Amino acid sequence: MNPARSTSDSFDTVTTDSQLKQLVERLSAHPHLAFDTEFVSEHTYRSQLCLLQVAAPGILAVIDTLKVSELDSFWRLLTDPSRTTVVHAGREEMGFILHAIQARPASLFDVQVAAGLVDHDYPSGYASIVRRFLNLPTNKGETRTDWRQRPLSAAQLEYAVDDVRHLEQLWRHLQGKLETSGRTAWMEAEMATWQNDVEESFLRKRWRRVSGLNGLSRRELAVARELWHWRDSVAESRDMPPKRVLRDDLLVELCKRKSADQQQIAAIRGMQRSDLRHIMHGLSQAIARGLEIPENECPGGERHRAPPPQLAMLGQFLATAIAGLCRQMQIAPALVGTASDMRDLLAFKLGYRESDDESPLLASGWREQLVGSLVDDLLAGRASLRICDINSPDPLVVDRP
Repeated sequence: MNPARSTSDSFDTVTTDSQLKQLVERLSAHPHLAFDTEFVSEHTYRSQLCLLQVAAPGILAVIDTLKVSELDSFWRLLTDPSRTTVVHAGREEMGFILHAIQARPASLFDVQVAAGLVDHDYPSGYASIVRRFLNLPTNKGETRTDWRQRPLSAAQLEYAVDDVRHLEQLWRHLQGKLETSGRTAWMEAEMATWQNDVEESFLRKRWRRVSGLNGLSRRELAVARELWHWRDSVAESRDMPPKRVLRDDLLVELCKRKSADQQQIAAIRGMQRSDLRHIMHGLSQAIARGLEIPENECPGGERHRAPPPQLAMLGQFLATAIAGLCRQMQIAPALVGTASDMRDLLAFKLGYRESDDESPLLASGWREQLVGSLVDDLLAGRASLRICDINSPDPLVVDRP
């Protein structure tokens, strides 16, 4: 039984396990494939995968993941060391494979990252990259589709498959530009680091991402950590987004109040929801655990010296200059780093961080090659910045003797 052919006769639709098995067999003959997903993330603990679109030489297919029950055979294709997997902005795609089989693609190429290494715009949408590098149009409709609904229209399926239609061509084009510019090793290093970061964000508990933690005391941070773990556990058990259990601003307010008393908790504005009453005891216990943690085990307590306020101004100034240099070199400043990253680099070089602290982003790898020596020269007086053309988009230039 062959996969059903779409009405446009341009791609296959896969709706059964047997059809998926046949597709995987066909894909396994190729050393590379491209894929994308359509998902809904606002209603569940984890993003709900609704469609999976795949492209390889002579193959273009859409897998209905609400009808196909077993996807592991497809995910395991991506772990083959001899196979390259091509994606665009593949954070969620990597999350799906990590959750399904606790493994990641052996060789991943993200065209969004590659575009940032050979052009000055990052992060770029798929349509923008296709237009800029291939001069081809893309389907702009169906951006507000609820991908959980069935049946999907022919227009919706066409929109979905369009997201992989040009990925192989983009991969080859961008790979060529990387080779020409001598940045292939940069891409490989960036993809390795990127995958490590994404894997950590999906598999590790990252409570410090709560909005509003800046300025909290160590004790308050201890409460925040306990509340985060409690919230995450409740959200997973109820299959709902964590912030729907307890908003970040309410979590931070509870940390500041430092009270496990349920009456005082319920008196906070925003804590009167009826569903919170059923989990109030667990919330109170989480706060109590944070309050009982020994002081020397509370998070925070940075060891390095606080940098002077001038560092913020200097970091912003140098970040602006480096951004101009990046654009001249056809590399996206946003991919290289932010003004905050520049401040971290300056603090590191000027001795405001401990020697055993993790190296800042701009002090390692290809970023250090790109900007590290320049910052060293500027700090040592071997290079200077001046205003060249006030009407230029990048008026700051670097002078070296």
